[in-house]
Amino acid sequence: MMRRHGRCRRGERLRSGVPHGRRKTTTLVTDLRRTGMVAPTVLDGRINRDAFVAYVRQMLVPNLAPGDIVVMDNLSGHKAPVAREAI
Repeated sequence: MMRRHGRCRRGERLRSGVPHGRRKTTTLVTDLRRTGMVAPTVLDGRINRDAFVAYVRQMLVPNLAPGDIVVMDNLSGHKAPVAREAI
């Protein structure tokens, strides 16, 4: 987030503010279909295994129809046996 180059008058020092400190993380978890998003959920902070399992049980499973395919990536929460059993 810090600029590496800048301009100022010759002989003057370039001063520029840079963000510092912790940034707030917001996570969006949703079910994506051809018709659009279903069951979007926004979490403050990062997602963990417990939050993902809760999403699967409370939001995803009730919206699944017979024949639906669920694709998950390499996130550690996706590998939880509890999450796979719920689906």
